[in-house]
Amino acid sequence: MDERIDPEGKRLPIKLDTATNGEYLPQPLSAPLRMAKRLAHEQTSIASRRLGLTRRDFLKSMCGTATTLLAMNQAFAAAGKTGGRFTIHSDAVYESELATAALGGKEFIFDIQGHHVNPNGSWRRITNRWTYILRFFPQASCGDGSVECFSAEHFLREVFLDSDTVMAVLSAVPAGPEDNPLSTEEAAATRAMLEAMDGNHRLLIHGLVHPNLPGQIDAMELQKEKYNIAAWKTYTQWGPDGTGYWLDDEKVGIPFIEKARSLGVKLICIHKGIPLFGLDYPFSTCRDIGIVAKRYPDVAFIVYHSGYEPRRKEGPYDPAKADGGVDSLVKSMQDNDIEPNSNVYAELGSTWKMLMGDPDQATHVLGKLFRYVGANNVLWGTDSIWYGSPQDQIQAFRTFQIDERLREKYGYPELTSDLRAKVFGLNAAKPYAISPEGIRLRTEKDRVARVKRTYLENPEPSFETYGPRTRREFIELLRMKGGPV
Repeated sequence: MDERIDPEGKRLPIKLDTATNGEYLPQPLSAPLRMAKRLAHEQTSIASRRLGLTRRDFLKSMCGTATTLLAMNQAFAAAGKTGGRFTIHSDAVYESELATAALGGKEFIFDIQGHHVNPNGSWRRITNRWTYILRFFPQASCGDGSVECFSAEHFLREVFLDSDTVMAVLSAVPAGPEDNPLSTEEAAATRAMLEAMDGNHRLLIHGLVHPNLPGQIDAMELQKEKYNIAAWKTYTQWGPDGTGYWLDDEKVGIPFIEKARSLGVKLICIHKGIPLFGLDYPFSTCRDIGIVAKRYPDVAFIVYHSGYEPRRKEGPYDPAKADGGVDSLVKSMQDNDIEPNSNVYAELGSTWKMLMGDPDQATHVLGKLFRYVGANNVLWGTDSIWYGSPQDQIQAFRTFQIDERLREKYGYPELTSDLRAKVFGLNAAKPYAISPEGIRLRTEKDRVARVKRTYLENPEPSFETYGPRTRREFIELLRMKGGPV
């Protein structure tokens, strides 16, 4: 049996824990989430006995997921957190049809932020921070050891078998060439694994660019020609000397954008928000996004994490408090006359994962993004495989609804099935220049789909997360030299 599996059913299908993606300190579970976890375990025991199932089998069912989300509703309501809720009928605990109606779906799900590492890469043969990080990330052993939890094989299983994801983008992490746990060449090899299973077009890859590192801009042409990258990924907070850069910097950022335009890959994904530990905070804000979006209307700029910061409390948009967080993105767009649904996009990787546990903040972040960035420009991403399978994020988003009172007060939209479908994948089709219908035709009949149909006859999801869960683990991994994750 896979060592990650939880035969006694101690793990919940909606992962209520403190694990992070390694970019931010683990946040202690709030009192409502602790209460939700307790209620979910109690109600799971009652429901599984009543239905004559083991805890594990009950939690693997849609009813188990419904039970967890309903427990979260109950805990949030008791704490006065009523800005949003998961819309599931209470009888879904026992009625699989009701649970499936709420949690199931056939959307085109295009996850534009996925990650894994090469467990056998050269980065493990030298003492660097990534080697140390992966001592702490896994909470379980996978195959030959903990680092195997982050292999391409586990990435493909967690994303394409244990979730409803149809297509994904394999993204990059901020590390120099010698420290990178997944090079562009290795990402291309993972893409080839899917293509060998007739999974053409299921996986796209990013080309990582640190334009403030000598030679990186010149190397962009090689990445494009040799590896057929779909977009560029950059971290404005990262730098070889610990200092980041701005996209509108005439010596660094502008030459990077100009090179991307000249190569015909005019899609740039920028990490903004989630300040990287130990680096200059200002470069994580969105001050420069509107400036370059106005200067280059033919370039699509995807703001990873939407500028969200774990320690900043998000409320309704306030330009007077827009020195960081999602509001810094909104203000940058407004200051530069960037209309909603233009060439700036907001991505939800890790952001939605954190917001799932705080319905009030979730309401304001989603509402602001839909209103100011545009209903057509909010994109789905999960930061998986750091959080294990993204299925719990998918199911939570399928059922989340903004409270009507706040919709009326702040002009936020109702989360309809059409709007959710846009976020899940239809919106990303435009900047990535793909045809969702064309992808569907291929992916419904490829070998990946056939393997998944067989797997789903007796699925074994791990409900596992892999990120560091305590401050000690997080700080311990930072003791090694090198840039942040």
